[in-house]
Amino acid sequence: MDKIKIAAVVGPTASGKTALGAYLAKELGGEVISADSMQIYEGMDVASAKPTTEEMLGVPHHLIGIIPRCEAFSVARYTELAREKINEITARGKLPVLVGGTGLYVDSLLNNISFSENEADQALRAELFEKAERMGAQALWEELKLIDPESAERIEPNNVKRVIRAIEVYRTTGITMTEQNRRSKLTPSPYNAVKIGLKTADRRKLYDRIDLRCDKMIEAGILDEAREVVFDETIGETAKKAIGCKEFAPYFNGEQSLEESLEILKRETRRYAKRQLTWFLRDENITWYNIDEMSFEEIKRNALELIRSNLDIE
Repeated sequence: MDKIKIAAVVGPTASGKTALGAYLAKELGGEVISADSMQIYEGMDVASAKPTTEEMLGVPHHLIGIIPRCEAFSVARYTELAREKINEITARGKLPVLVGGTGLYVDSLLNNISFSENEADQALRAELFEKAERMGAQALWEELKLIDPESAERIEPNNVKRVIRAIEVYRTTGITMTEQNRRSKLTPSPYNAVKIGLKTADRRKLYDRIDLRCDKMIEAGILDEAREVVFDETIGETAKKAIGCKEFAPYFNGEQSLEESLEILKRETRRYAKRQLTWFLRDENITWYNIDEMSFEEIKRNALELIRSNLDIE
C-alpha cells in the first residue's frame, strides 16, 4: 500500500512556521494540521500565537482551539486526533501540511509511535507527586535515570509530569518507556513525510525575533488572556503552565512590575526555543533553511520545489 504523503514545517517559536505552512498548503492544495501543544486549547490565542484569519490565507487549519482549558491533554490523544485529520484531508484529495514546534507531537505522529493503554495508577501517581514535593524534582529524575536512562536523557528534570509518567509506565508494566517506544516503531510509519525546518544561523537573531514577538503580545492583549488563565480556578494545570500566562502572575499579585514580568517572559521563551532546536536538530531527515541567510521568498521557492520533487506533486 502506498504511504500517505505529508509535508511538515517545524522549528523554534518565532521562526516563521505559520506563514510558511499556510503558503505551502495554499500552493499545494493542502490543509494545515497544527502540532502545537498550546494552540490546541481554546482561548490561548495570544500566548500560543494562533494564526489569524489573514495568516491562514484561506487555507483550512485543524486542531486549533478545540480543547477546553479545563481538560488535560496528552500526546497519545494528539496523535489520535491528528491521524483522523490526515485521513480526512487525504480522502478529500488534499495534502496534509503539519505545522508546529512541539517536537514530541511531530515525532510521535510521523514515526507512528503507539502508546500504552494501561490505566493510570492513581495511588502510584500521587505517591510520586508527593515525593517530588518532599524531595524535589531532581530526586525523582534520578530515580528515572536508574530505571530508564534514555528517557531521563530526553526529559528535563523539572518536567515533573513527564518524569512521573515514565516511572509510572515502568512500575505498572515492567517495561521502560524507551523499550515501549522501540517496540512501537517496529510497525512502519504509514507516512511519506517531507520535513522542513526553520532556524537562524545566528541564535541571537532568533532571540531578537522572540523579544519583538513578546513586545507585540502586550499590544495584542496578552494581559487579559493571562489574567483569566491565572485566576480562573476551572482552568487545568496544563493550560496554566503555558508560557505567556504564568509569567504575569507575580505582576497581577503586585510582586513585580510589568517590565520585569515581560523580561521573564522573553527569557523563558528563549529557553523554550533552545529546547525546541535541541529536539529537532537531532532529526537527520529535516531539511533546514536559515531565515537570517535567505529571504522568505527564497525559502518558499526552495521548500515548494523540495516537497513537489520528493512527494511527486505537480
